[in-house]
Amino acid sequence: MSRKNWESIEGVIDVGPIVIAHCNNPVKSSMVTFLQNVLVGKIRALLPVTAFLGAYHVLTRYLRVARHDAVLALEKTLAVESPAFYETVTREEAKSALTISSINKLESWDGYVINIAREFGTRLIYSIDKKLEKDDFKVIIPIPDAELKLYHEWVKKLVK
Repeated sequence: MSRKNWESIEGVIDVGPIVIAHCNNPVKSSMVTFLQNVLVGKIRALLPVTAFLGAYHVLTRYLRVARHDAVLALEKTLAVESPAFYETVTREEAKSALTISSINKLESWDGYVINIAREFGTRLIYSIDKKLEKDDFKVIIPIPDAELKLYHEWVKKLVK
């Protein structure tokens, strides 16, 4: 979808919500509901397709999801027809994302999310990572604090 068709974007979605919605964990259903609301347009947020690549990395490397299972789960969401998907990555956007990442000591996909937010004139990032609150950007955690705590406890047990 071209950028001119996007009006009143509320925010941009980071990798974390995608990860939580695509693996079995105690708060998956809440994050699935959040992503469904984005995909149907109830929440006007951009969902960068590149974030699914980052989600695959986190799912398989850190959360020990089988590669095949991660692919199937992510592909199921990517098959949904939704204008929320943001599919553009130009060389200029990549350069900007790398600069943002370097200056702020962030992962490259986080720099890309911030860059997209800047391009669309929003300061909201839907994430579970508060370190993205850089340069007046506000992180909105799309699940209740108690659920986020439960998720983090689940991750700690998993990686032991």
